[in-house]
Amino acid sequence: MTSRRTLLTVAIGAAAVLPFARSFLATPAIAREGSFPYRLTEAQWRAKLPPAAFAVLREEATERPFSSPLNDEHRRGTFACRGCALPLFGSATKFDSGTGWPSFYAPLPKAVGTTTDSTLGMVRTEVHCARCGGHLGHVFDDGPRPTGLRYCMNGIAMTFTPAKA
Repeated sequence: MTSRRTLLTVAIGAAAVLPFARSFLATPAIAREGSFPYRLTEAQWRAKLPPAAFAVLREEATERPFSSPLNDEHRRGTFACRGCALPLFGSATKFDSGTGWPSFYAPLPKAVGTTTDSTLGMVRTEVHCARCGGHLGHVFDDGPRPTGLRYCMNGIAMTFTPAKA
């Protein structure tokens, strides 16, 4: 049987750890807290986006690797934000990173913003849409030339429009 002392010890320990755990696990919530030109209420976002896209763009979730059809998209064209249709990446900058997510070495001018993401106990650079603040993925410094960057994006957060012939 659990003693009162054990319960009290667990409660005090949890109270001491909770603030750290919250900051360790909390997401930056750029999409919800930032000031962006394209804004909708949460209800409007939920009506506009499929549940998986809402989870990524508005709640900073991550899709499973190798689950996006955009990972295998190799036609000429433009990748845009699924939330607000802002063109984000040209197909000329897309490359196969082997990670399971669509990867690019450079965004289009003024298409994305970045912020520090310290979730999961590590520091990464989060990438979001410059127009609506939707979470797109992260950028890493292990990409190809000419930039050396790898914009590792969630395919569910984007759409693709093929170039006109």
